[in-house]
Amino acid sequence: MKILDNSDKHILPILPKIISKELGKNADKFKFIGGGSFGRVYKAVLPDGETIAVKAYRLQCSQYEEAEQLKLLSANTSVKMPEVLFTYEDEDTAILAMSFCPGQNVLNPMFLLKSKRQKQRFANEVVSGMLEWHSVTNDKFGSLENPGYDSWYEYYKKEKQEPWLAGLNALTQKGKFSKKKLLLLIEATELFNNLPEENTKPVLIHGDLNIMNIMAGTKTLKLTAFIDPCGSFWADREYDLFQLRNMWGDAYGLYETYKQKYKLSEYSDFRVAYYGAMNEAHCRLGGGLIMPLWEVLCNNRLKKEMKKLKEKM
Repeated sequence: MKILDNSDKHILPILPKIISKELGKNADKFKFIGGGSFGRVYKAVLPDGETIAVKAYRLQCSQYEEAEQLKLLSANTSVKMPEVLFTYEDEDTAILAMSFCPGQNVLNPMFLLKSKRQKQRFANEVVSGMLEWHSVTNDKFGSLENPGYDSWYEYYKKEKQEPWLAGLNALTQKGKFSKKKLLLLIEATELFNNLPEENTKPVLIHGDLNIMNIMAGTKTLKLTAFIDPCGSFWADREYDLFQLRNMWGDAYGLYETYKQKYKLSEYSDFRVAYYGAMNEAHCRLGGGLIMPLWEVLCNNRLKKEMKKLKEKM
């Protein structure tokens, strides 16, 4: 798997040519506005004053996957999402251009100063939008295009848990991943696999709805858009919830609000913590950027939920 250079040094000189070729317009005033493990986003202004968002990826073909996810997700929620303008690739570049969504992502610490009432209204808006996706069901679990699993556990173990742990074990053998962290995940996996499987339906999920990918008005904290799906597929709804607790999502009460609006499984708190820790660790395997702080927060939450689970069992 080829890791692409999506740094400013590589991307900024070529973006004007790409936009001119695809849209027939000469964009200028490029500005980096954010990014995560696998992509970096720039704002560009077109000659007519229109503003667009352009995302450059670290992995080729990611642009096509996200474009399809955006189209399906936006068709199934009333919350605004980016409109796909074009996709582009060459040997060294992967690009997705989208309409620009207003607001700022709520990772911005200034939003933490909003009132309790504003935060609860915001959480209600986010969860209501998610529940629209989660009302869209399928017969099987798996990819959007070709789901093929009757059981969520079967899907998760084969497609994520087993290959991720094998990959992390290989990194540990090379001294590139902490043995202590690996042992934590192995112990948590044993607990996870021994829990009774819930009778869940495959639902449409965003896959990466953390506070970096939720936009709100700077003055009101009113939800303005969902952005940047990553790994959207047909899944157990609880798998879409660990990102709500990522970073300081709990400061907005997102996960707790979801639990108030929809009854989750008996062991949902542990499962959600486990999904979060496993997902953060797996970023080391696929060319993603590592966020050590997020990894620490996820592992600490997992330890707390493991302790509670053991006391309960």
